[in-house]
Amino acid sequence: MIYSIIVGAISGWLAGQLFKGKGFGFIMNVIIGIVGGIIGGWAFGLIGIYAYSLLGRIIVSVIGAGILFWLISFFNKHT
Repeated sequence: MIYSIIVGAISGWLAGQLFKGKGFGFIMNVIIGIVGGIIGGWAFGLIGIYAYSLLGRIIVSVIGAGILFWLISFFNKHT
């Protein structure tokens, strides 16, 4: 659980820097990073790619969080 929070914090912060500028604040970025890790793990698992190392999990989580940031910004613009 703590490992997931740490990976979520790192990936949420990175995704916030890469995809949204400053993101949504630390707590929200951590939550988006954790959910992004789930989304990324699921999406990459569908195509047969699994992340076993810390760096691999962070990369997958950043990509998943980036997708989530994009979805959030998309719906914020159109509401």
